Amino acid sequence: MVYKTIDEANQAVAAKIVAGSPFLLDVVPAKSVIQELNEGKVLLHAGPPITYDKMVDPIQGACVGAALFEEWCETEEEARKMLESGEVKLIPCHHVNAVGPMGGITSANMAVLVVENKTDGNRAFCTMNEGIGAVLRFGAYSDEVITRLRWMRDTLAPVLSAALKTKEDGLNINVLVAKAIAMGDEFHQRNIAASLAFLKEMAPIIVGLTEIDQTKREEVVQFLADTDQFFLNIMMASAKAVMDGARQIQEGTIVTAMCRNGHEFGIRIAGMGDEWFTGPVNTPQGLYFSGFSEADAAPDMGDSAITETFGVGGMAMIAAPAVTRFVGSGGFYDALNTSNEMTEICIDTNPNFPVPTWDFKGICLGIDARKVVETGILPVINTGIANKKAGLGQIGAGTVTPPIDCFEKAVLAYAKKLGFTE
Repeated sequence: MVYKTIDEANQAVAAKIVAGSPFLLDVVPAKSVIQELNEGKVLLHAGPPITYDKMVDPIQGACVGAALFEEWCETEEEARKMLESGEVKLIPCHHVNAVGPMGGITSANMAVLVVENKTDGNRAFCTMNEGIGAVLRFGAYSDEVITRLRWMRDTLAPVLSAALKTKEDGLNINVLVAKAIAMGDEFHQRNIAASLAFLKEMAPIIVGLTEIDQTKREEVVQFLADTDQFFLNIMMASAKAVMDGARQIQEGTIVTAMCRNGHEFGIRIAGMGDEWFTGPVNTPQGLYFSGFSEADAAPDMGDSAITETFGVGGMAMIAAPAVTRFVGSGGFYDALNTSNEMTEICIDTNPNFPVPTWDFKGICLGIDARKVVETGILPVINTGIANKKAGLGQIGAGTVTPPIDCFEKAVLAYAKKLGFTE
């Protein structure tokens, strides 16, 4: 279909976002659903394309951890030599229908969530949340980290897979999102309600899986109960599935992806398909855990800004006033001001997800790159702050914005495509 105006195309893209219907179907080895991971030594990473030498230390550390997890080598030294030589192929998660938190490093035998957008029939994938502390996504690669990843592969994934398969159509994610947004989640920094709602759905089923060893079932239920951010990765895969369905309309200026690799921030817009528009990444501003400061912080990283692209996270700050203090953004009225400002760069609100603390207005819908350039207002992204040294984990939480360069480049490229400029 050819649209008469950019506004008409944007409305069509927004309509597909509203119509999106993500269902969590399964948890499987990444190589079983991402063909590229079967083609030798391959790792997926967050953000737009990048080479190993330009990766920040936490992402390089995560690559080392993945190499050890896959048993490509036995030591850190061997892993770094392999990575530095170019023996390992690096592919952005977004290029294979996937997303990854922080470093986003994903390898063949890691377990991934499988989410299907039943409206458009497309699927998206994301690794599961590891919990807090020393974790791969922040660049840790100790024995503790590798052991946990193998437990997730060998125990957590099979148990959740068996539980999800008892649901004929999978687990309806929109229902959980609508429920949790009314309970104070914004789905990037705060997922407590959604993670508990997920546990509420899964626990009775897991208990009834008597063919699985009881100890394994108990371990899985306990892990889900302990992991407040477990739903984040489900939200990421769901947002990716919906936004990929929406960008099947390859017209207009609606932003369909935002991501960071610690070096560059990249966006895509509907009218430019798979092309990335990049600019230098910023360092998050926020609150630091005791003993840390901005001097310890790594530049922004991760594919989790797909949540803001969809309309939650920092775009829905008002849904989770409790988060504002955690990310150093003030109080309730600061959250209200942030969300009100975000409406100035979006074309509508999404009626599927009304926010009680916003007088039941729906979350922001459809970031328009033109409006960003015109107003100078940048999307607000809630994020964890990683230590700039691999393996030391999260040191705080805050907010970050993309460089405006990304949006200017995207709008100019689309104008050129339409013949408005030379």
